[in-house]
Amino acid sequence: MLLRDLFRRDPERIRRMLAERHTDAPFDRLLEVDGSWRELVLQLDELKARRNIGSKEIGGLFREGRGQEAESRKAEMSRIGDQIKEIEERAHLLEQELAELELSLPNLLHETVPAGATENDNLEVRTWGVPPTFSFEPQAHWDLGPSLGVVDFERAAKVAGARFAVLKGAGAALERALISLMLDIHTREHGYTEVLTPYIVNSASLQGTGQLPKFADDLFHLDGHDLYLIPTAEVPVTNLHRDETLDEAQLPLRYCAFTPCFRSEAGSHGKDVRGLIRQHQFHKVELVQLTTPQQSIESLEELTGHAERVLQVLELPYRVVILCAGDVGFSAAKTYDLEVWLPGQNRYREISSCSNFSDFQARRALLRYRPDEGGKARLVHTVNGSGLAVGRTLVAVLENYQQKDGSVVVPTALRPYMGGLELIEKLEP
Repeated sequence: MLLRDLFRRDPERIRRMLAERHTDAPFDRLLEVDGSWRELVLQLDELKARRNIGSKEIGGLFREGRGQEAESRKAEMSRIGDQIKEIEERAHLLEQELAELELSLPNLLHETVPAGATENDNLEVRTWGVPPTFSFEPQAHWDLGPSLGVVDFERAAKVAGARFAVLKGAGAALERALISLMLDIHTREHGYTEVLTPYIVNSASLQGTGQLPKFADDLFHLDGHDLYLIPTAEVPVTNLHRDETLDEAQLPLRYCAFTPCFRSEAGSHGKDVRGLIRQHQFHKVELVQLTTPQQSIESLEELTGHAERVLQVLELPYRVVILCAGDVGFSAAKTYDLEVWLPGQNRYREISSCSNFSDFQARRALLRYRPDEGGKARLVHTVNGSGLAVGRTLVAVLENYQQKDGSVVVPTALRPYMGGLELIEKLEP
């Protein structure tokens, strides 16, 4: 959510931002509603002032024995009271609409975000590692996993429907090993505090991080309750300190969390229907930092590096891209995507998205800190990213470490987490 004074003072800045993002948020309607609401507030202030003065005068008129004038004044104050009630009702409706319209505006973009309309305009920042070469045609994971017997899409569909998977044997062990490796790297090397959060959150939490109201269709809602399955650990972790004022000395706070994530994929329209890339349920290790405005861009660079470290330990080739203005998410001010090389698809695919949200989420969630030198509380800045999406990392391991006979070499870093297993071979049914 943006500072209300900003769109009143500099509406053209908001219009430029919306144009850069190639979005059609109802900004003109917001200005219209805000103007009408402010006019009503001024009318209310004037009427209430007249009523206060008139009420004081009535008592004096009665004391002076001027009862007829007092009664006439009372009738006038009653009419003003009716006016106040009617205007308050109109102002309340406008204020509700204004609040809803404010929540529809995306975040301001950081000055370093490049121009562009779609993901095709994103810019490569750096690469790491060299994509492997094979003496055979590498398989995509949706063929390789089932042929090994470690991924089962058909039985998952029988149990739950499309876009679910069952991992078996070494496949399940590989998923669990990846989770443990990621958490160990982030807690032991990078100093994050691990938290285990609820997987179900209320609407206030989702509004605080920007999923509601805009992305309601992407969420799984629990009928009859103000509760939703989490789309990412970003939601519960960021909201741990909602409505709190932290001391500056506590910042930056660094949390990591492993959770399942649940997404309806309402807007995917048939995209990535095969395999594990876009599932309704998947696992992720999330990194979240709460920091000061002065530190937040540096924190984004740091957090992005922390996510990269996992790929480096697993020796998976990847690249880092900075998202253009038209591809930056609704709540983010600046975003880096990590894209891992997938030989079976002969392309890089997103495996982590690391974003600086400036004070956008903090304003929604009332996340504040008090400077060490004292003074007025300020909004923190929030930074988060996947460290990493576990299912997509499993995909990358299967495809990059596959061999001609259909087996998969277990990356060295994962072997201690898999009982020393070095090779994933076909699992008999």
